[in-house]
Amino acid sequence: MAKLEILEFPDPRLRKVAEKVEEVTADIKQLIEDMTETMYAADGCGLAATQVDVQLRIFIMDFSSDQTGLEVFINPEITPLCEEPSEFSEGCLSVPGFFENLDRPNRVKVKALDKDGNVFEKEYEGIQSVCVQHENDHLDGKLFVDQLTKLKRDRIRKKLEKNQRLATKQ
Repeated sequence: MAKLEILEFPDPRLRKVAEKVEEVTADIKQLIEDMTETMYAADGCGLAATQVDVQLRIFIMDFSSDQTGLEVFINPEITPLCEEPSEFSEGCLSVPGFFENLDRPNRVKVKALDKDGNVFEKEYEGIQSVCVQHENDHLDGKLFVDQLTKLKRDRIRKKLEKNQRLATKQ
């Protein structure tokens, strides 16, 4: 396994739209293992392939306290199951250190392939529903900061660019 670099906003590669996975191969399974190691090392609960500069429709999530609840979503299709949005605080490994309240459907159904290429359907609610939607947005080249005002988004971008400049000087 290998820890991968997580792209940070405003990196333009985060805006690329991911392509459908045609077949779950050994390379795809290795990517999932590498993404898993990367997500756990970053203390995250979700990670999309586009965040590690792989333009494939794959994301993972794990809400367990002991890293035993990994779920893999390949070519996910998400259907909201409620009309009224709920407000949740969202953060992102690609926007480190920032959390904002956003409205999203509280319940969704996901149809996807698992790590072995088997089709599954599952319903999620609450924070897991938010994570599924958040990670799926990455596959479409969208970030949670896109839902913020331009002023907030620009402040976050400037702060992250400053942090990135300081990190490269060290």
